[in-house]
Order: sequence, then C-alpha cells, then structure tokens
Amino acid sequence: MSNQVPYWRLSAFYFNYFGLLGAMLPFWGLFLREQGFSLAQIGQLMAILVGTKLIAPNMWGWLADHTGKRLWVIRLGSMLALFIFCFIFLEPGFWGVALVMAGFSFFWNAILPQFEVVTLRHLDRATEQYSRIRLWGSVGFVLAVVGLGWFFERHSLQLLPAILTGLLALIAISSFTVSGSGQGARQRGSLSAFLQQLKSPQPILFFSICFLLQISHGPYYTFFSIYLEDYAYSKTAIGWLWALGVIAEIGVFLIAHKLFDRYSVRSLAFYCLLITALRWLVTGLFPDQGWIIFLAQISHAASFGVFHAIAMHLIHRYFSTQASGQGQAMYSALSFGAGGAVGAYLSGFIVENWGGSMAYFMAAGVALAAGILAMALSSHSTNRISHDGTESA
Repeated sequence: MSNQVPYWRLSAFYFNYFGLLGAMLPFWGLFLREQGFSLAQIGQLMAILVGTKLIAPNMWGWLADHTGKRLWVIRLGSMLALFIFCFIFLEPGFWGVALVMAGFSFFWNAILPQFEVVTLRHLDRATEQYSRIRLWGSVGFVLAVVGLGWFFERHSLQLLPAILTGLLALIAISSFTVSGSGQGARQRGSLSAFLQQLKSPQPILFFSICFLLQISHGPYYTFFSIYLEDYAYSKTAIGWLWALGVIAEIGVFLIAHKLFDRYSVRSLAFYCLLITALRWLVTGLFPDQGWIIFLAQISHAASFGVFHAIAMHLIHRYFSTQASGQGQAMYSALSFGAGGAVGAYLSGFIVENWGGSMAYFMAAGVALAAGILAMALSSHSTNRISHDGTESA
C-alpha cells in the first residue's frame, strides 16, 4: 500500500460504519418486536431504513459532484444522522419510529457511496487494493454482531439505541480524520457525463442485476434473526452466524484481486448469483439444521463479498472521474435502496402470511433470475466506458 494512501484512517471509517450496521441488522428487528411491533410493521420499518437509499445517495451524490466538496458532504451527513437518531429516546410510537428511521437513514445512507469515491481516488490506479481497506468494515461488523450477541444474552435489548448512538458518533469523528486525495479531491462532477455514460447497455444491465440481488437479500436483512430465534437459536448463536458470513467475506476481500486475474467478470457474477440462490433455498428448507445454516452463511462470501468487489470494479470501469460520485450513488440507490426496500416489504408480507421459509424461496427465485441476466454481462473486464458511452480499452 502506497505511503500516500491514509490506509488506517480510511479503514477506521469503514470499521465504524459497518460496526453500526452489525449492531443494527441482527438486533434492530428483535428490539422492535420487544417494543410490540408486528412482523408486518417490522418489515415496513426496515423497508424505510433501506428505502431512503433510493433517494438520498443520488441527491447527496449530485451535491458532492456539483460543489466538489465531497468530504464536507460526508461530514455533514454523519452529524445529521447522529442528531436525528437521538430522537429515538423519546420512545415514539410506530409513526414516530418511522420518522426517526427515515430521517437518520436519509443522511446515514448517503455518506457511504461518497466515501467510496474518496477511497478510490486515494487509491488512484491501484483499485485492486480497495478490498484490503474495505475488509476492515467487515471486521467491525463481525466484532459488533459477536460482541452484542454475547452482550444481549446478559443485558436488555433496550440498551441498543444507546449503543447505536455511540457508533454514529464514532462515524462522525472518523469522517473528520480523512483528508481529500491529491487526485481531484475538489474536482466537480458532471451530471450530463453520468447520464451519457449511463445510456450504455452494460451499466443498465449491471444495475438491474444489483436490484434483483438486493431484493433476494430482503428476508435475510429483515428477518434472519427473528427466523432463527423462532427455531430456538440463542442470541449468541445468532450473532455468531451473522459473523460467520462476514468472516467469510473478509477472506474473499483478501484474495478478490486474484479472482479478477483468473476469471472474467461475467463468470464471477454468474457463479456468485447461483450460489446466492442455493443459499436462500437451503435456508428456507432446513432452518432447524444448524450445520446447513452454517454452510449457507459461509456463502455470504460470494453473495455479498465477491459481488461487491465486482460492483466496485465495474462502477470504476463504467463511469469516468466526473461521473463516479453519481455512479456510486446509483449503485447504492438501485441495489441497497430500491432492491432492499422491495425485498424488506415483500418479505414482511410473505412472512406474515405464509411464514419465513416462503420468503427465502422467493429470494432464491429472484437471485436465480439475476444470475440469468448476468450471463449477458461483458466478459472484458479491462474495458472502460468513455464519455460518449462507447467502450474503450
């Protein structure tokens, strides 16, 4: 890693950001159920949490590109997310919780895509080193889910909002430790360049695949902990199962650059999605078989780890420097935002009416459809989309 790259400061932001995610995803649904919300209401609230990604990243991506003050946008967003989340301590009802989740996530969801741009600009041409920085986000996630799984076996889930507030404060602090890169730190983006490059069939196909992949993750991100608890898994076991998936993801991040040397993007994407479909199928079929769930969680290395590395690779390939902020925002909005919201809402409806297994069967079908689309991706991973929308070497 180059001495000019602030490796540990960049890594610290990912560590804190995904530490918050590790505290929220496994335990927020359990917390809401303790608060008396129904499964359908929990699905709706989690849909709000991810649904703001449909709007927020694009708005903040445009602001960062338009002003050229990307770090200012990140810092402002992290502080506003912290401020709004504090209203959760007023113990509002369903609509109050919905407003808090919408407000805080509007800013929280906006900052990561812009920080991805900051990281990639620091790396400049050494984008294969991205995974070595991003893996610290996975480490933060693992420590959060394992530590809090153990903690909530001994203490009340009512402490969760205070823990999340502390993590939001750490995100805000770490955002101030990173400076702009020498490579276009204040360079303004171009919306017209982004729209022109977006017209190419390959980016449209890629974003469609991302949308379907995140729909398939809906039952997992929304109800996995509740699903396992209903089959008598302890909170400690649930925490470790969440952690297992991300530990496997860390291993993949360490070797991701070697995968791109050996396999085409099309092949990697197809097999990732095929493994994802199998993962959801067995999760729905055998929830009471701990060893099968164990193996299914290891496949998170493919369904998230490898595919996210593919996504960063393709966004860097499809969009120029002037359009990179909007490219990252579109990826977040259409996949984690629209796809995540649709997946959370659908899974809430399905779980409420037909049970958790049916939600995972739906997820398997959607992931398989995404895999079929992936067969149409270009296999030439070294091409880059130029300003006129054509491909160039």
